[in-house]
Amino acid sequence: MGIGATAGVAAAGGFALSANASGTSKSSASSDALVFDPDAYTKLTKTVTDTDGNDHSVVYHFWKAITYVASPVDATYQSLIVSSPVEIDGTAVDASNAPILLANSVGGYMPSSVATATEVGGGGSAMGGGGAPSGSAAPSASASTASNANGNTNATGGALSSNQLLALAAGYVVIEPGARGRTLKNSDGEYYGTAPAAIVDLKAAVRYIRSNKGRIPGNVERIVSAGTSAGGALSSLLGASGDSKIYDKYLKELGAADASDAIFATGAWCPITDLEHADGAYEFNWGTNALSTGKQVDQTVSKELQSQFAEYQASLKLRGLNGFGTLTARNYDEYLVEQYLEPSATTYLAGLSDSDRETYLAANTFITWSGGKASFTWADFLTHVGARKKDAPSFDAFDLSAGENNEFGADTTLARHFTAYGAKNDTTGLTTKRVASDIAEKLDLMNPMYHFAKKNPGRSKHWWIRLGTKDSDTSLTVSANIAAAAAGLGDDVNHLYYWDEGHGSNIDPADFITWIAKVTGHTKRAAAAK
Repeated sequence: MGIGATAGVAAAGGFALSANASGTSKSSASSDALVFDPDAYTKLTKTVTDTDGNDHSVVYHFWKAITYVASPVDATYQSLIVSSPVEIDGTAVDASNAPILLANSVGGYMPSSVATATEVGGGGSAMGGGGAPSGSAAPSASASTASNANGNTNATGGALSSNQLLALAAGYVVIEPGARGRTLKNSDGEYYGTAPAAIVDLKAAVRYIRSNKGRIPGNVERIVSAGTSAGGALSSLLGASGDSKIYDKYLKELGAADASDAIFATGAWCPITDLEHADGAYEFNWGTNALSTGKQVDQTVSKELQSQFAEYQASLKLRGLNGFGTLTARNYDEYLVEQYLEPSATTYLAGLSDSDRETYLAANTFITWSGGKASFTWADFLTHVGARKKDAPSFDAFDLSAGENNEFGADTTLARHFTAYGAKNDTTGLTTKRVASDIAEKLDLMNPMYHFAKKNPGRSKHWWIRLGTKDSDTSLTVSANIAAAAAGLGDDVNHLYYWDEGHGSNIDPADFITWIAKVTGHTKRAAAAK
């Protein structure tokens, strides 16, 4: 069956869902705000259709929104929901020691709320919409659609509920945290969800879970995070920064639980991260590609940013996977083609029927298909992808229009520059051409690469990273650098690109569920109720 089985290219989405309350409810008051009440659940039933099209009836206990800090800034976002299976297809299961999937639904560094969620998969709405999204629809019709949202994502560009549903049907505990985001503003006009709010909130959620060992269902030593786009960035940051002291003052302000915030494994899809170097990386990757209008971006800006990328990449001193050697701007195109792009195309083409493969190759003559393997050049690949999505600079926009500019806003200031290059070339009439003094600290707080460079001992040691080859929301080098950094420290890395897929794609969710079982040592026999 498809739960934990290999999923084909057509496996994206396709989860037929139904849920109904069983009418059984338990509750008991707790005097301690950070003590999980194991009896405060509602018993629900959901039908999950796996990636092979098989239906599974899952009876589970559902805990509605629980505030995970003692002194919340906004409990609407600083809360989580818990779903724990008790019966799957008529067989009782014991999830007390099962892996915990910590699935965030953040997109675009926007707010994410589970405050009104009524069942598993109920997160993901920027406005806190209730209910569970289907496998291919946005979470709430009322939520505004972000520019990076598409059929692969929720309305803010974050993850759909595919991973949560399959995880529940595989016997895992599913915990979905909300988090503050960049657009939140109080009555005084002050922004209270900008950096580093989202990562601090997710860390606080982990601390809440771990502090409730023995009360909350699941194995708190086997937390696996998952997220897409900005949520993928936060997932990778959560994994890289476990127990880092640089967050302590922020967590203390929230009254976070006195516990570890390290997680066991990390799942990240198309992470939009390493933001202070993202403009250079983007131009290295997509600098020669025109916009959808056919217009080329300012080539002077593009080339200056490419030079910055070359300097940055050299400073990392990362070695490519499989013995490739040191990654530089001079060889990164070759590395991407050999390590990721050709294997991705090969897997895709090998999965087609002979006639469909012949048709695809006839339409894409830049690919040489020989001996069951695809080969092509970097230049031809870029032509195949076509239009780039973003202008230059893509992240620290000269006119402060990018979402990332808002992510580094502060107090009543909507958006700020976070790179020296962006500030120097500001077009909004700012009186100073320098970044604010607090930006450097915030960049460290928001960048997983900072923690890899520090060889953080509390980091996740298992990494699942995915990205579509046609995803021009960021550079293909960003996730590859995360993979190289983690592998260079001896971590287990499972990283591949989805051929011809765009932003937010997740075409092998069942494989992710299998991977969780493998790295955590979880077995169905161990999960079966005694």
